[in-house]
This record gives sequence, structure tokens and C-alpha cells, in this order.
Amino acid sequence: MTILCEGAALKKFVSWNVNGIRAIVRKNFMEVFDAQNADCFGVQETKCQEGQVELDLPGYYQTWSYAEKKGYSGTAVFSREKPIQVVRKTGLEVADVEGRICACEFEPYWFVSVYSPNSQDQLQRLSIREEWDAHLTHLLDDMAKDKPVILCGDLNVAHEPIDLKDPEKNAGHAGFTDAERDDLTRLLDSGFTDTFRYLHPDQADTYTWWSYRERGRLSNTGWRLDYFLVSNDLRDKISGAACLMDIEGSDHCPITLELDI
Repeated sequence: MTILCEGAALKKFVSWNVNGIRAIVRKNFMEVFDAQNADCFGVQETKCQEGQVELDLPGYYQTWSYAEKKGYSGTAVFSREKPIQVVRKTGLEVADVEGRICACEFEPYWFVSVYSPNSQDQLQRLSIREEWDAHLTHLLDDMAKDKPVILCGDLNVAHEPIDLKDPEKNAGHAGFTDAERDDLTRLLDSGFTDTFRYLHPDQADTYTWWSYRERGRLSNTGWRLDYFLVSNDLRDKISGAACLMDIEGSDHCPITLELDI
């Protein structure tokens, strides 16, 4: 959706951790995709290999980043414009084989879809997660030297206590450790803005992920794990940011961003 404004265009971006693209295309993915009419649509946790799914998306270029392990991880970008170049690696080998980044360069900006590693229940992958965060921040900083950056995806961290239902209970657990939260703070401090919090600094009970096992949606016991971050040169262009909590189909809901650019 590109709406022309005086001297600029309102562009819409969507991000969704679909928890398996093959499963969700049998549910509501096409309905949601068509209704959102996005300029760029980032997808995470596609859980597919090349050739395992064919999406009919007229007017969109499809760019995929696959994990070597079957049925695991993976990211994608569906865009109205053809990317100038695509980056699928951060330089961290253990994560780069998992298809965790799909970064597309367009003339006015970079659009980056990411799926950050989960630190896991006993924090077995916390060290890998911290390495990933450092590599991702370095890559984004390099990209931002050339042109504005739009980052979207499942960052697998609730940044502040307002970003999850029960912060005291979950303190120190995967997704709410000091290390993960500090890493996101460092990324923001390097020159990025959390678009949702920029527009809605005090809005509570707004989440993007709910546990299937605990039936979290019923009581809205959730976490805000999915983000749109923009480099600060786009901050004054932010005109809308939302979490579409009423859309089901995955354990995550889609999030949206609108920019006047």
C-alpha cells in the first residue's frame, strides 16, 4: 500500500512469525496478506526448504532465506520492488546456516527480516544468542551508514517489563534475561528506534506472542517479541505502528509499520 502524500508516500510494512508457512497457507495467510496490502512483508519461522511451498503473490518478488535443517527456522521478504541485493548472513556461522536473516536492499532503504535465536528453557543457547545480537548490531550499523534501515521480525526478547504479562515471574528466563534485554538496548542506542514504543510509550497489555501450551491468548498472557525498528533517520517518518492481536493462525500475531517516505 503506497499512498501519495504531499512530497512523500505513505508506505506500509508488515512482519509476521508464521510458525510454519506450509501450515499457515492452509489457514489464513493469503487472506491476511491480501488485506494488509503491504509494500514489504517480512516473514519469520517459515520452516520450509526451497521448492516445498509455492505462493501465488502477483505483483510481489519473493526472497527466501532457508535453514539447512529441514522444517526449522527460516525467513523471507515479499516486496513490490525487486531487491538490488540480498544478504542472508551475519557472519556468525552457527546462525547463518539457520536462515535467520533475509535483508533486501532497495533504492531508498534496507528492509531486514530476522528471526533471532531462542535462548531456550535452560539458557543453553544464550551464548549463541549474545553472539548473534552482536553480529546483527554490527551488520545493521554498517547498513545504516549507506542508507536508512527498517528491521522487522521476531527478536525473541521482551525489552521492558511492560512488554510481557508477568515480568517478575519470567525474570531471568529465556526472552527476559538481562543479557538479552541489554543487547536490544545496545542496538537501540546504536541509532535505532522501537517504532511501537515511539508512538505508544505507555501502552500495556499489547503483545505479539502467546504460548499455545498455556493457552495464553485466552487470558492475554503474552509477550511482545516482535518488533519494527528503524534507523533514527526515519524516526520522524513514523506515522503508524500496531500489533494485530486479533489475527490468529500462528502463536504470533502480525505487526505493522507505516512510514511517510
